[in-house]
Amino acid sequence: MHPVLVIALGATLLTVAGIAFGGTFLLRVTGGRVPANELQKAFFRAGHAHAGVLVTLGLLVAVLTDAVGASPGWAAAGALAVLGSAILIPAGFFLSVLGPDPRRPGAMIASVWLGAAALVAGVTISGVVVLGAGIGALA
Repeated sequence: MHPVLVIALGATLLTVAGIAFGGTFLLRVTGGRVPANELQKAFFRAGHAHAGVLVTLGLLVAVLTDAVGASPGWAAAGALAVLGSAILIPAGFFLSVLGPDPRRPGAMIASVWLGAAALVAGVTISGVVVLGAGIGALA
């Protein structure tokens, strides 16, 4: 596994504590202890859910591409793109609805779309390198 990817995976594992703290924040929001309008509640839920799922997917992609013996550079590129989406998408959901009572998402919603592009790129790269490793193993 590429050393840069190993460092990123270690940092990613540490972010799980932040995601867990985000869960406690979400409980305070839904319990009414943190004021939030309906748009904010929906976006906070979406941000928290995407963070957990995408971090898990990024870790899985890194381990999978390593397990099949994929090219370390391409494997790292795919996994890092997925892990990047785990930052961009939740950030877009959380940061686009900051303020006392937003009626629509702000400009930071663009981060969700950038993250979606990174996610598609990452799983496409990873899928191709895993397929390539499998086909190469047949020969």
